[in-house]
Amino acid sequence: MYRIGKYGADDRMCDLVCAHSSVLLVMSRFGIALGFGERTIGETCREAHVDADTFLAVVNLPIAGERAADPSCVSVAALTDYLHRSHGYFLDFRLPAIRAKLADAVAGGGDLSVAILRFFDEYVSEVHKHMANEEARLFPYVRALLEGRRPTEYSIDEFSRQHDRIEAKLTELKNILIKYYPAGRTNELNGVLFDIFLCEEDLASHNEVENRIYVPAIRRLERGGAR
Repeated sequence: MYRIGKYGADDRMCDLVCAHSSVLLVMSRFGIALGFGERTIGETCREAHVDADTFLAVVNLPIAGERAADPSCVSVAALTDYLHRSHGYFLDFRLPAIRAKLADAVAGGGDLSVAILRFFDEYVSEVHKHMANEEARLFPYVRALLEGRRPTEYSIDEFSRQHDRIEAKLTELKNILIKYYPAGRTNELNGVLFDIFLCEEDLASHNEVENRIYVPAIRRLERGGAR
């Protein structure tokens, strides 16, 4: 049954997944496998050695909105690991899979096909740069804070000022395909468009987790008030 509002540790994991299929992506990035039977969210997280409060903060954000984003309850270490795995998912799996399907869908389209693939490759390069910066600067900074050190050459405010929407150019590609690509391999093109829609939503959700939960949690950590 579809449910409006926040989920808690005592709700069944299967009810959450059946009502919100996007939770499958969150589960994989936390290292939670299927096969949890009738176990609750809390029980499933404990078995997978995942901080349940952090998992619930992430899954409840798109379900219940900003009121579900309580940075005081999350484990910064667990959320950092989640975001690191998310980067691997996008760069090593999701975007290459879309690229392969896109190349197949626009094959034989001449200069327009070449331009579309170049546009996508430029976008992927931007995503790599965006996520590489987080891996090289943000995450080491956060891990230093967790170890009780406070590097002076970086801060979460600097990250927040430079943090942009990495899904924006993907939206442009989607609109180009919808508005201007001539009729051709309809099933293939619709299939890759569907994947682009889902990836666009997934990247937007990724950014929301960083902006609404991670950044406030790091600010609390800088003040000595997070875990």
